[in-house]
Amino acid sequence: SKFVNDKWMIKNGFLNDIQEHKPWWWNIKVQKLNLSAPLILLPEVSCQKAIEILQEKGYDQAPVVAESGLILGMVTLSNTLTSVLAGSAEFSDPVTKVTYDQFSKIGLEDSLGKLSCILENDHFAIVVHEQMQVSGNGSSFMKQMVFGVVTAMDLLTFVSRNDKK
Repeated sequence: SKFVNDKWMIKNGFLNDIQEHKPWWWNIKVQKLNLSAPLILLPEVSCQKAIEILQEKGYDQAPVVAESGLILGMVTLSNTLTSVLAGSAEFSDPVTKVTYDQFSKIGLEDSLGKLSCILENDHFAIVVHEQMQVSGNGSSFMKQMVFGVVTAMDLLTFVSRNDKK
């Protein structure tokens, strides 16, 4: 099933792009999109505060990231409002109660072709950058940092502004 689906294989990094006639932008790196830094919410932010912040800042969505840097998911304005109005969440509940924990990640060095495959099924992808961190005792580990959130509109805007036909 999904293991023989080429788009699933590309999205999950098991295959390189299989498209024979690739558009001019297919192999361009995600970092060329010049995304703005995202608004990040900590998990203890209340649903009410999340709604206020998103509206005030003009965002529809924001990643929820623990202080440790662990990406917990994405909160959207519409889902938060819907959950509160339906009674499945309270204004005072932490935003984690309405956070989508199913999301796709993509790296700055990945291609726009891979991003395009992800956006065929998902409304957004969280752009991450891996960074090595070293502790005081010399041990090191890789930490993912949220670099941005990318949507199909971001990709479409890039392609239309830079069309090389």
